[in-house]
Amino acid sequence: MYSTIDIVWLQDDLRIADNPLLHFASPPSFLLCLYVLDEQWLYPLFDGESTPRIGPARLRFLWQSLMELRGELLKRGSDLLVRIGKPSDVVIELASTLNARQVRVADHAGVDETAHIQAVQQGLPSQTALECIESGRLIDRQSLPFECEALPASFSCFRRSVEHECTVPVSRCAPVTLPPWPEAARGFPPLKAVCEQSATWHPDSRQGYAYRGGESAAHGRLNDYLWRQQGGETYKKTRNGLLGANFSTRVSPWLARGCLSARQVNDAVKAWEAENGSNESSYWITFELLWREYFIRAAQLEGEQMFGSRQTDKPCAVFDAWRNGTTGLPFVDAAMLELRHTGWLSNRARQNVASFLVKDLKVDWRLGALWFEHCLIDYDVASNWGNWRYIAGIGRDPRQDRYFNVLKQAGHYDPQGLYVAHWLKPLEKLPHGLARHQPWRVDPTAFKPPCVEPEQWERWLIPSLEVQEIDEMSSHEVDLRAKTL
Repeated sequence: MYSTIDIVWLQDDLRIADNPLLHFASPPSFLLCLYVLDEQWLYPLFDGESTPRIGPARLRFLWQSLMELRGELLKRGSDLLVRIGKPSDVVIELASTLNARQVRVADHAGVDETAHIQAVQQGLPSQTALECIESGRLIDRQSLPFECEALPASFSCFRRSVEHECTVPVSRCAPVTLPPWPEAARGFPPLKAVCEQSATWHPDSRQGYAYRGGESAAHGRLNDYLWRQQGGETYKKTRNGLLGANFSTRVSPWLARGCLSARQVNDAVKAWEAENGSNESSYWITFELLWREYFIRAAQLEGEQMFGSRQTDKPCAVFDAWRNGTTGLPFVDAAMLELRHTGWLSNRARQNVASFLVKDLKVDWRLGALWFEHCLIDYDVASNWGNWRYIAGIGRDPRQDRYFNVLKQAGHYDPQGLYVAHWLKPLEKLPHGLARHQPWRVDPTAFKPPCVEPEQWERWLIPSLEVQEIDEMSSHEVDLRAKTL
């Protein structure tokens, strides 16, 4: 009997359930599941530096996700082959060697990933077909109420159109079994062999939530947040938080790696609403899924334009101060330290540090986007670059007034200075309140002024105080003096 071999080429779809790549109209005799770590991710992020494009936190989370995926595939009679190299070359070589019937891959919003898919399509032997499938989307392309080229210019228009015209399909169950592994090499390199720094990296103990890659951890977190934490009741009120585990869903890393699909999140929210009733907070979780969807569609439409029209500037002194958390502004420095040492950052903090880099430090926004790409365990090409363009005022629906007054924001979202003192221990000696956000004004002998002091901060500055005055004042009095300005 004639046997067939299919290759499932996995990228950001590292799950068994709700993965269309693992459902076949005509199953092959044998199945080879493949993941290729793009060798370019291990190259320097910036010329003249050794910092790789993919940072240790992000690579560690990815490897954890791959390890669990392999275990789930083995349970179903398959396996996972992991290679390092140029993805298109690896896929073409395997397809040729195995005389594969087809290569199945999910489409992608990234320019590099799309280029590899196109290269595979052109380089496959004539007997091997390429099947490119949509995966992980909330709404399929053919179900959208407009052509992709006619994507609404603003998210608000997109949301109204989709909410009025579209129904989100339910997610699909995981296959019980899969076709067996062919007579082919197996291999899964240990993380230490790929990047020793990542293999030995551990997040700072001050992190608000301990992440672990993989499908089971993703569903564990989603269920815990919705049912035990009752996040469906509180999300909209708490989503701008800075400290702790449960002010946010925190499922973005698993969505980014495809350990969790958008439809699975939507299903979980609808199940919670069926028992508890819908409300503004539960709606807002699915609202955020629509933002993600919009950025994906925008990235697919814009292609190379998403990354700007010229070469990025070179890293400069103020950019180094920003990424190292040494600008002298506690709200920014605390956030950048959290990002560096945990691989994650709240949405509120991301918006503030991005605005500060672009609008106050006057640094090329693309340097910030690249640094986030290096650090974030939830790095997603469409959301990351789309959000940076949005802050810079050059994306879709461009406006130049997206300025975050970081000093004002700090006082509003961290009024007691608990977040900044959590990451910057010297601030603990200062009273609770605005003093912790402006330490150079209340204790100039111990704290240097920030590298910039924009004029927009003027009305939010607390009066300069001598050190002995601060020691004698309660935190309430410090807060009161600031509020009377």
